[in-house]
Amino acid sequence: MAETKTPKLRIGKLPDLTPVKLSIRLDPDTHACLEDYAAIYAERYGEKVKPAELVPSMIVGFLATDAGFKKARKDLNGGR
Repeated sequence: MAETKTPKLRIGKLPDLTPVKLSIRLDPDTHACLEDYAAIYAERYGEKVKPAELVPSMIVGFLATDAGFKKARKDLNGGR
């Protein structure tokens, strides 16, 4: 039986992209801010979204710009 070689691809195996559900509690002022953000988003982009739909992008943006977190996470994971 001849072995077939699988070609090497430029990208590796994709990570697990299965969403994880997370429930949180917000104080009323923070919830009101999210409601306002969603209203401004709808005005700007012409598309209504629920405030909860904005939160994942907000968290990603926050984590991506927090230099202290990125350094500490790198140290936590042994430089990876």
